[in-house]
Amino acid sequence: MTAPTSDKTTAGNNAGGRGADQVPENTPRKSNPLVTDQGITTIADVVVEKVAGLAAREIRGVHDLGGGTARALGALRERIPGASASTGQGVSVEVGETQAAVDLQIVVEYGVAIAEVARLVRRNVITAIEQMTGLEVVEVNINVNDVFIPGDDEPEAETGRVQ
Repeated sequence: MTAPTSDKTTAGNNAGGRGADQVPENTPRKSNPLVTDQGITTIADVVVEKVAGLAAREIRGVHDLGGGTARALGALRERIPGASASTGQGVSVEVGETQAAVDLQIVVEYGVAIAEVARLVRRNVITAIEQMTGLEVVEVNINVNDVFIPGDDEPEAETGRVQ
């Protein structure tokens, strides 16, 4: 993740006496809704994880999020009364004061164009995070680690020798 630029100007030691790194005063600065004169708003990593997870799941062709172990633990969690599946499963984030970076692990459905699904997921995740949190998303890395084939997850009917 890149560090936010400083609002301060620095004077260089070039021959003209003017700072080579000086930013002209009329240069527009990107306003940040999280840092105001009235205070600073911080957003927890878990919030960004949930937003990213829900946004990724909205895209047609995404079957699930997470690697094999995370999905297995999620399946166990769903069987426990009162427990809910984690919306942040398969999502890892780094959140700074003004920026966020996201890593996703997804399972796609068989037959979809993976590059197109990844493009749509990336766009939806960036839009959702930026609109909901005000953070600038600097990158969304997507790791497609499985393909869901209908019928693979269905338990086979046990057939005994005696009925």
